[in-house]
Amino acid sequence: MEQSTGKPTDSRSSLRETLIEDIRQVRHWWRERKSEHTKRRFRQDARDLYRFYLDEESRAELASMGRFKRAVLVTFWLLKSLLMKLSPGRRLAVFVSLLTFFLGSGHFQWSGGKIDVNLVPWGFILLLLVLMLELKDKLLAKDEIAIAREVQLALLPRRHPQLPGWSVWSFTQPANDVGGDLVDYIDLGGRGLGVALGDVAGKGLGAALLMAKLQATLRAIAPGCPSMGDLGSRLNTILERDGLSNRFATLFYCEFAAGSGRIRFLNAGHNPPLVRGGAGIRSLKASSIPIGVIAGSRYTEEFMDLEPGDTLLIYSDGLTEARNRAEEEFGEQRLRSVLAASSGLPPAEAGRRVLGEVEAFMQDGRPHDDLSLIVLERTA
Repeated sequence: MEQSTGKPTDSRSSLRETLIEDIRQVRHWWRERKSEHTKRRFRQDARDLYRFYLDEESRAELASMGRFKRAVLVTFWLLKSLLMKLSPGRRLAVFVSLLTFFLGSGHFQWSGGKIDVNLVPWGFILLLLVLMLELKDKLLAKDEIAIAREVQLALLPRRHPQLPGWSVWSFTQPANDVGGDLVDYIDLGGRGLGVALGDVAGKGLGAALLMAKLQATLRAIAPGCPSMGDLGSRLNTILERDGLSNRFATLFYCEFAAGSGRIRFLNAGHNPPLVRGGAGIRSLKASSIPIGVIAGSRYTEEFMDLEPGDTLLIYSDGLTEARNRAEEEFGEQRLRSVLAASSGLPPAEAGRRVLGEVEAFMQDGRPHDDLSLIVLERTA
């Protein structure tokens, strides 16, 4: 069932008013239950639960089984995975409550008499207690994540920069409330403008915290770095020293000046940006490894020249790895086709066309990774 889209209730709302509003929402959903959109959302919710509670190996094993055996095992494995994700005390409480549901009632007899006890209400009370505790944790975490989202939104560029000879547009969308993609512009004064798109491994709050560190470090040292190689080395030293062993970041960073088509750039393990020019579309393969992986890594500065009308498209892997209901990925080839068909459009319109194609391809599916996009055009 879709989440309520009504106004949120607060502690001052009476239980009666809240329940009446809930009944209205359920009746509305029931009338619309046969719509294709509702069916797709149900299927998507089921797939999300399936992926969350069962790992890839378990899903592959289930896919090879017969229908009856799969139905039995998937119920058992989902229940087992649910229990394993709880804390020890709550896991034991849920296990005991399930036992009471199966037992139903207990019959105790001794020399002085006997007593019959219905265990089902006690199991219900235990489940309700666990639900209350889990809801408390979720709401506390939700409040913290909401604050983190406000901070992350404050770190994003407030407007697209204006630089003579260039047109710039960008977009970013986290898969969850907060994300690990970095989109930023850096004013280099007389040197022009720096544009960055980074992607921290993983998603969620952990990736967002490391993204904020990468952004702060990049803003601090980029204006004073004589070369892209020096910038990459210094970023790598800081993230490898202060980061986590299983966390790293890919980064595409470029600098260009007003009135010039010369771009110098660093591609540290990032998806190959696409360049659309008079000779067609070409990609800029990564020449260095991601940042924060190996101490002492060397990074390479590269150059390219854009003619008036040429476009540079930088993106995160959440774009090309977006999936439809058949688990097919959008892929680089589709992105190339959309970019080629966007010839003559300004960066904002070209970027929105790309996003529209990705959204249509996903067919109302939920994104599995953060999605970011920057479009640069050399103007006359």
